[in-house]
Amino acid sequence: MKILAHINWFVATVIIFVALTFSIIFYFIIPRPYARKISAWFIRLTTFFRTTVKGEEDPDVQMFLINHQSDLDIGVMETVTKKDLAWVAKKALFDVPFFGLAMSLPEDIEIERESKTSLLKLLRAAKDRLKKKRVITMFPEGTRSRTGRMLPFKSGAKVIADKYKLRVQPVVLIETASCYDIKRFYYMPKDITVIFMPAFVADKNDPNWLSDLREKMQKVYDDELANNPSHR
Repeated sequence: MKILAHINWFVATVIIFVALTFSIIFYFIIPRPYARKISAWFIRLTTFFRTTVKGEEDPDVQMFLINHQSDLDIGVMETVTKKDLAWVAKKALFDVPFFGLAMSLPEDIEIERESKTSLLKLLRAAKDRLKKKRVITMFPEGTRSRTGRMLPFKSGAKVIADKYKLRVQPVVLIETASCYDIKRFYYMPKDITVIFMPAFVADKNDPNWLSDLREKMQKVYDDELANNPSHR
């Protein structure tokens, strides 16, 4: 089984790179967001993962906040929503050859941590994407967590949401790292559970809403694992 998972990982990784190539080409042919959506669905159909969606996507959502475990998370999210997502990611990823191009062409948003200048650029970029009716989409942990415990949420999400009084919807992905894990060279297709939590409007007068949200998302994650035998 372990050898099969390694072989699957190699095949899935090749497919992901092919899909990224397609997306780069498609950006010059078809309008956003279809280039990324088609590429994400190509990955999903050829690597045979499925999704079970719980809860309902808010039609008026302006920001998605998602827990992060796997490189597959973006593809999962792109296939469960028709929204035009503007992903926020650290600047270093935009500097990676090929991958950075796949992020800059659809006008995703880069952020440089611990930089006040970058924060101003982030706010301006977010305002621009919102005017274009795109949904700001972030992993507030800032990096992947494979332990099942969500890392502390970075303040960037709160800064944007508070500034523009955004309608925020949390989304909890269940155990995507047990499906695709680049560190272990592991891939096994599975049914990935995606949980849309109730949306809310960010309140800058509540300094703790982001940290409180982390606790709520963690509880949803833990309850899903405890109550659904398919995850065991």
